[in-house]
Amino acid sequence: METIVLSTPELGDRSYIVHDGKKALVIDPQRDIERVIEAASNAGVEIVAIAESHMHNDYVTGGYELATLLGVPYLVNEKDEVSFERTGVFDGFEMEIGELTLKVIATPGHTPTHISFEVTDKDGNGTIFSGGSLLYGSVGRPDLLGPELVDFLSRSQFRSVNHLANALPDDFAVAPTHGFGSFCSSNTCEVSNSSTIGAEKTYNFALTIKDEDEFKETLLAGLDEWPTYYAHMGPMNQSGPSSYFDSIPSLLTDDQLAKLIGDGAFVVDLRSGEDFALEHIAGTLALGVGTSFSAYFGWTYSWGDEIALVASDLSQVLEAKRQLARIGIENVVGYSLFANTNPEVLTRSSMQLVTFPGLAEALSTAKSPIVDVRRKNENAQSSIPGAINIPVHNLFERHGELESIKDQTIYVHCAGGYRSVFGASILKKLGFKVVAVRDSYTEEARALVLAKIAA
Repeated sequence: METIVLSTPELGDRSYIVHDGKKALVIDPQRDIERVIEAASNAGVEIVAIAESHMHNDYVTGGYELATLLGVPYLVNEKDEVSFERTGVFDGFEMEIGELTLKVIATPGHTPTHISFEVTDKDGNGTIFSGGSLLYGSVGRPDLLGPELVDFLSRSQFRSVNHLANALPDDFAVAPTHGFGSFCSSNTCEVSNSSTIGAEKTYNFALTIKDEDEFKETLLAGLDEWPTYYAHMGPMNQSGPSSYFDSIPSLLTDDQLAKLIGDGAFVVDLRSGEDFALEHIAGTLALGVGTSFSAYFGWTYSWGDEIALVASDLSQVLEAKRQLARIGIENVVGYSLFANTNPEVLTRSSMQLVTFPGLAEALSTAKSPIVDVRRKNENAQSSIPGAINIPVHNLFERHGELESIKDQTIYVHCAGGYRSVFGASILKKLGFKVVAVRDSYTEEARALVLAKIAA
């Protein structure tokens, strides 16, 4: 038995192809299914079934499309309310995948109908594909479907992961979908490349805590906010997502882009924070395409608004479009290449960047306000006294809290410098004077700033 891991670091998830050298099962595929097909082809295996552990909250699945394209069974919990044809599976359901045996195990907790997939070969070697149930060092969060289900799902999660730990051999590999940066996992999650049931018994808090009430308290205490776009993922997955096409958006004229900016479209500059700061089109937002792009785009974006992209080259546009399609955002109306735009039509602007030492130096001469755009849990762990904490995804609706300091220069910081530039660009668009701290927030940096504040 071999397992091919398809990572999606932008969303903190993994998809899997497990095979016997000839026949293969795909588990929890992302929407851009061409990479699944390519990986199977490169391995010389035939995909004979697609399996979905749950109706995902953090991305649009490619499972329905892949199963339809290949004409193979789409294994979905029979209890899931969906509007498409599927092979309804249940606890104890078994299926042969070539020389491998697939067995479905009900593992409610992340969702009420969550299932995991036990796959074994003829020698008894096995892997549990645990979706959003048992993760590396943690479990999938139980609070995404509303507060009324939190108690039930928390307790279900405890029982499910302990059932897996007790029912499966210690040498079984564990292969979760979430837990690699996904907001679907709890903040206690340990990011690893591999694990086993035996290893999880040793260090996973869900298995070392023996009391259900204590587990629930520990789990809920570690949860942070999740992106608002999650609200749209479940319904899209239940309806059978349509195809994702890697097409090129329209190239916008300068006048078209100027109108979009003027009309309030969500216009995002995909270039690096340094390039944006040096020079950018006034009214655009700095969100460089990278590993955090789709999460913070989807979290900040007003669902349904028109989208335009500004980039250094077409590859940035296509990568942004692919990442957005994974979370169901498709209304990119066009793009512009920054170097080809006319500054006489699209007014230029710039933004100052500093490091934490630069911030400390600035504070030695003027007690400027600081806005911390990290999430609430991050801020609670460590913060700069006096800094105003407004998470970057809340700036559009909460910027009124900063009106009293609008005539001052505001220094914006985060954990690593990515969100600070994005947050500063939002405030700049809203008329604030800003400087972005493009640097990593460490205890050393905090101490340096504190020393200047106290001086």
